Amino acid sequence: MIGRRIRTAGSVIAAGLWLATANPAAAQVGAFIDSLFGHKEEPAPQSEAAPAAPAPAKKPTPKAKEASKEAKPGSAKSGKATDKADRKPTEPKVAAVGAPTAIVTGDSADPATLLAQANAYFNGIGTLTGSFMQIGADGRRIGGKLTLAKPGRLRFDYDQPSPLEVIADGTSVAVRDRKLNTQDLYFIAQTPLKFLLREKIDLARDLTVTDVANDPGGVRISLEDRATLGGTSKIQLFFDAEMKTLSQWRITDPQGYVTTVTLSNLQKGKSVDGSLFFINYGRAEDKAMQQQIQQSQQ
Repeated sequence: MIGRRIRTAGSVIAAGLWLATANPAAAQVGAFIDSLFGHKEEPAPQSEAAPAAPAPAKKPTPKAKEASKEAKPGSAKSGKATDKADRKPTEPKVAAVGAPTAIVTGDSADPATLLAQANAYFNGIGTLTGSFMQIGADGRRIGGKLTLAKPGRLRFDYDQPSPLEVIADGTSVAVRDRKLNTQDLYFIAQTPLKFLLREKIDLARDLTVTDVANDPGGVRISLEDRATLGGTSKIQLFFDAEMKTLSQWRITDPQGYVTTVTLSNLQKGKSVDGSLFFINYGRAEDKAMQQQIQQSQQ
């Protein structure tokens, strides 16, 4: 049985110190998790509020609502979710008057067109698989496999020697340590990865666009997410010149630490196993589902 620990986002700092001492590769995973969740002390999701699998999820607890009013997660089985993205789409907008960074464009397209193409790219994803290379603030690298099934389900499997895997099931994010057989839980709404997780995204409505530019190597879109735990996270998305592939994202957490994730070998629409996104919250139905998954893998 997986040892379950409910950890506040702020306690990741102490974990990161331990990881840095124990294993440089694991330290990079800790830095990535820091960039996702920030360092502000807030309660982590309780198992009572977590979704049962395969039963539909319960309504979020007041604590979960307090952590974020952005997302209303649904069943881990069906992946259904309703949030602001279900409203009628609006015309793409760029930074409001007074934004700190000016919008810069090349000759090929105006900012609104590039944002519309980015929205179309993300909203056209049902599943996504591929490889990633994570680059920490100190330049250290660690690779792994990425699996996405919208809405809300995401998995990072890190290459050895890292024992960690990061799994989102539509409601929570679990950070598992295969070596220690432990699991830490976070609210999914604490992460700045809305552009990947939401079924429908409008970057200009759901985030703050600060810059759109045609760089020599492709298109760069700079965003701010003010709803992440710990403060505002800055996000840069990098596309190829034709806006057909997301090649990289870069997250600067509220403390100023930068984590870059470079993507390769991406495949859209590939069938993925839903059990990859299962999180065991320690309840009877979760234990039964865990046994079924283990039996199916034998």
